[in-house]
Amino acid sequence: MKEVSLAEKIIVGFSDLAWGTPLLILLLGGGIFFLLYSRLLPFRYFKHAIAILRGKYDNPDEPGQINHYQALSTALAATVGMGNVSGVALAIVMGGPGAIFWMWISAILGITTKYFTCTLAVMYRGKDSNGIVQGGPMYVIVEGLGKNWKPLAIFFSLLGMIGVSPMFQANQLTQVIRDVVLIPNQVQAGLASDLITGVLVAALVALVIFGGIKRIGKVTGRLVPFMVVLYVLIVMYILFTNASQIIPGFQLIFHDAFHADSVLGGALGSIIITGVRRAAFSNEAGIGTAPMAHGAAKTNEPVREGLVAMLGPVVDTIIICTMTALALIITGVWVDTDVDGITLTAQAFETAIPGIGAILLTICVAVFSISTMISFPYYGTKCFSFVFGAKYSIIYKVIYIIAIPLGAAATLGFTVGIFDGAYALMAFPTMISALLLAPKVMKASKKYFKDLQVKR
Repeated sequence: MKEVSLAEKIIVGFSDLAWGTPLLILLLGGGIFFLLYSRLLPFRYFKHAIAILRGKYDNPDEPGQINHYQALSTALAATVGMGNVSGVALAIVMGGPGAIFWMWISAILGITTKYFTCTLAVMYRGKDSNGIVQGGPMYVIVEGLGKNWKPLAIFFSLLGMIGVSPMFQANQLTQVIRDVVLIPNQVQAGLASDLITGVLVAALVALVIFGGIKRIGKVTGRLVPFMVVLYVLIVMYILFTNASQIIPGFQLIFHDAFHADSVLGGALGSIIITGVRRAAFSNEAGIGTAPMAHGAAKTNEPVREGLVAMLGPVVDTIIICTMTALALIITGVWVDTDVDGITLTAQAFETAIPGIGAILLTICVAVFSISTMISFPYYGTKCFSFVFGAKYSIIYKVIYIIAIPLGAAATLGFTVGIFDGAYALMAFPTMISALLLAPKVMKASKKYFKDLQVKR
């Protein structure tokens, strides 16, 4: 236990250091730059983005592996998930309700960040060692900035393999099963039960991920709408049965966003960092995983995919994270500092819907976590293939599957620290390359929208 405790302290300490002022400036400052540089361009074309998503411009003969909808579904499966359930709970416990406000700010800036990074993912696609067209920050760096920048691309890829580890999702799924299913039914819960749960989940995930991106795209295309609708309906019930507390809930968020003396918050800077940190896990704008999914879309129009990608932060952070936050606040469970992560959200659901609330959440969490675990290995495999070669990618998938039961048995702090630290370092190559290549995106954008007006 002492060794585990020491390892956890090292991991958490490293992730806290990585999420310091430089990264905050890069993500928020970069987002502000994209917003002003584009003159709010992405915000003016939401209607067009939805038309693209609905398949109006799909062409099966264009290069790529999946359609626009499947690309967004794959990206959302990796973001609309535990970040919206336990991630929001972590944000409130660590930074108070005010952290949610800074999640909103990060998401608004993330819309333009996603537009730029995912447009580049299609604009600068490359080929792996098997000759298959691929996209992602590593290819953007090499194809867009040149071969001399390849060390930065390798740096991103190495961190990407760690950042998309399934350990956190496995940990939280195991935790909610233990708290809601096993313990209430007098089933002995401990390391053995955690490992068994992890092994069963690993077997289920393996069935899908060894089928490749097309199978992942089909599965997530079905799972994502289902999990979003189910979760939203449950939380809407909680909110509307406590309708009088919704406005006070928003007031608390806005008040605590600027007051360092909030109930659970600390210094204002730490509240902002917490919000940005959890928003990054929620929508990953600027981190670099979504461009890998959108880079596989069947399209010859990079701008078109950037428009689809920008919808992600709206769905997962602005809408779903806000609903989760309000559920935690209006039920009053957020003041309980003895619990954390998914357990806190389960308490909110059970408080609002006695008897079945926690069970309903367990169903949602199962879908959330498994869909994320299905999507993440696609990213990790891309990173692994870029560094070591596509023919060895099965090695990463095997390691990924093994990591699931390990995450199920690990502590929450350890699993959070791992992906937090990796995400922080992944953001540097992603944002640096996007900032340097921003003029290319604007040039392509002007041409695309000019041609669109002519066609109309």
